[in-house]
Amino acid sequence: METLEKLKKYNQTRTLKLIENLSKDKAKSAALTELLKSLETVDFDELFKIYNESKQEVIIDETKIKQLPYLVKKELNPCLAKLFYDLGTEVLNSGQYAVVTMAGGQGTRLGHDGPKGTYSLDIDGSRKFIFEILKENLEETNQKTGKIIPWYIMTSPENDAPTKNFFKNHDYFNYSKEDITFFKQNHMPLIDVYDQLLIDKNYHLKEASDGTGSVYRSLKNDGCLEDMKKRGIKWVFIGGVDNILLKQADRILLGMAIFKNVEIASKTIVKSYPEEKVGLFCQYDNHPRVIEYSEMPIEISYEEDENHELKYKEAHIMCNLYTIDALEYLAEKTLPYHIAFKKNSYLDEFGTEIVPKEPNSYKLESFLFDGFPYFDNIALLRGDREEDFAPIKNKEGKDSSETAKVLYKRYHATH
Repeated sequence: METLEKLKKYNQTRTLKLIENLSKDKAKSAALTELLKSLETVDFDELFKIYNESKQEVIIDETKIKQLPYLVKKELNPCLAKLFYDLGTEVLNSGQYAVVTMAGGQGTRLGHDGPKGTYSLDIDGSRKFIFEILKENLEETNQKTGKIIPWYIMTSPENDAPTKNFFKNHDYFNYSKEDITFFKQNHMPLIDVYDQLLIDKNYHLKEASDGTGSVYRSLKNDGCLEDMKKRGIKWVFIGGVDNILLKQADRILLGMAIFKNVEIASKTIVKSYPEEKVGLFCQYDNHPRVIEYSEMPIEISYEEDENHELKYKEAHIMCNLYTIDALEYLAEKTLPYHIAFKKNSYLDEFGTEIVPKEPNSYKLESFLFDGFPYFDNIALLRGDREEDFAPIKNKEGKDSSETAKVLYKRYHATH
């Protein structure tokens, strides 16, 4: 059998022993069938090629790093700000704008059992779900333009059904059901520290969503790009689910991108201090790029400009804008994968579920911003941390629901 030969080629001893043990037990024939069926879908050669490449150390050549130009929203010349606003408004009024929300994550780190977008906050005595807050932001624009922004929500294999049921049970928060489209991001098998594939308790290959970078190909594979084209969409905003101050239809950002004649644009905030764990925009080898904090040379992180401010301080906050052509282009590209160390349960060779206490396996992830270097230019608009960035990533402390609520309430009290 070809699958067994592939398992032998890549020394998958644990899975081979599990198959052998299952084949000896007639009561386990259904489990064996499930396992073999699951393994048949794997392109082992491609998987282990990606896996081995992702383990290689990322080398950043400091001589290739330069600053990218940006505009500060609050410091724009009034005439230029009006021009940007009018250009952006024209697109929104014409119905040529769509929004994508990447919502494949679970609320585990928040102590929430379910998709992160279904997590709720107490806002002035009433509960509001994250999805509901994002919907209200879209509705605000819809009311001003008389158009309904098509909303595409990326789920994961783990949370697709719960997310769809959540929207159905809440009557889509009174948003036009026909203008909400769900699509699933891709997934990749998990591999442990011994280079062994993980098998889950249902005798399926254990997989996990493969990062934000899969949004491009997933939009194409699930027919969303084609749907956008049929609707006459020209510009698409892509943002994350966990920032409750995310401006999903910023006329200034949109107008700036149109004025500068670029295919991609992004809103940034200023990095607070050298060690802050944020990806930073820069020009690298003459192309726009975001370098992760873990990969940025320490000297560059502390480097200052002539004003004694951090030289590289434009932080990526998952607030990105694309032409439809740019998304079609990126959907055909294979982005590099990065490796993350995670804790995952698995079946041993006897079919016993092992639940580790410490991280034991690698998750392969591609990052959305790894698509930026395929372009020559990007337009950056510096926003304001207090007005544009209220992430909910942790159960308590920094970037928790409590800190996000404070920022959310403060913003809406003055706008």
